[in-house]
Amino acid sequence: MPVSSAGGRRRGRGGQINYWPGFVDALSTLLLAIIFLISVFTVGQFFLSRELSGRDTVLDRLNRQIAELTDLLSLERSSRRTIEETVTSLQTTLQANEAERARLQSLLDSGGGAQVQADQLNTQLESERQATGRALSQVEILNQQIAAMRRQLAALEDALAASENRDKESQARIADLGSRLNVALAQRVQELARYRSDFFGRLRQILGNRPDVRIVGDRFVFQSEVLFPAGQATLRPEASGEIDRIASALIELERQVPPDIPWVIRVDGHTDQRPINTAQFPSNWALSSSRAIAMVQALVARGVQPKHLAATGFGEFQPLDNGTTEEAYARNRRIELKLTER
Repeated sequence: MPVSSAGGRRRGRGGQINYWPGFVDALSTLLLAIIFLISVFTVGQFFLSRELSGRDTVLDRLNRQIAELTDLLSLERSSRRTIEETVTSLQTTLQANEAERARLQSLLDSGGGAQVQADQLNTQLESERQATGRALSQVEILNQQIAAMRRQLAALEDALAASENRDKESQARIADLGSRLNVALAQRVQELARYRSDFFGRLRQILGNRPDVRIVGDRFVFQSEVLFPAGQATLRPEASGEIDRIASALIELERQVPPDIPWVIRVDGHTDQRPINTAQFPSNWALSSSRAIAMVQALVARGVQPKHLAATGFGEFQPLDNGTTEEAYARNRRIELKLTER
């Protein structure tokens, strides 16, 4: 069927226009855009998960420190209450001993035997005073320790609040980055779609109306017999003209596409479902991969940059026709060119 050079429309019987290739091209572009948006979402999720993981680690460490300080503070408060109770008991005992001392002092004037008992009580009273002084010193130390713990708790609370603020700022930055990345990727998808349309239009003009070259979706399909002998991966000499024209279109595309757009021409090799098992090609995968590599090497030899080419072998696993006739086998033996992102 004739192929129009303007936009991929085909005319069938009766002069009717077939819009199906253009529709498939639009669907392919939409699918690429969706795939890039999913990639952006995945990147954003990755950075967000890393930020949240770091924040959770800091929060767990701070919570453990707060719990330890809280336990220590509770223990110190319990010890302080015990010491305060001891001090109160000692003060009560001291007051009782002083009262007893006063009573004995009054008795001292009336009897010498009471002098010895008074000396013993004085010694005991002095010992109680020293113990009370040590207890008061311990209470003062505990008060200082409690005050230090309170300051540490306040510092931890401040650090926790600062960490939460940083987390909020990080989330805002990630959201802004995702939004800007979405816009940039959408622009890149649109630019690549435009260059793909121009490139395919150029190939249509170069290749003309050939029955052995078809457009399937967003790919140019060459029958293998046009380029390779049956069961081999060496290019036919008569295929040199076709490859020259394809290389010329690719070199022109390299000059047009900005260097910041990552694109490649994927050369896909396909075979029919009949198995091959030779010393050179032990499987259909080996044959299809070797043909794709041979095509890529031929394009590189004609000046196409290797970074813009990729060779892929699909074997017999991506058929266009599931039939078992010779016509179906011929349709499935093919080389496909697809402009896509790297």
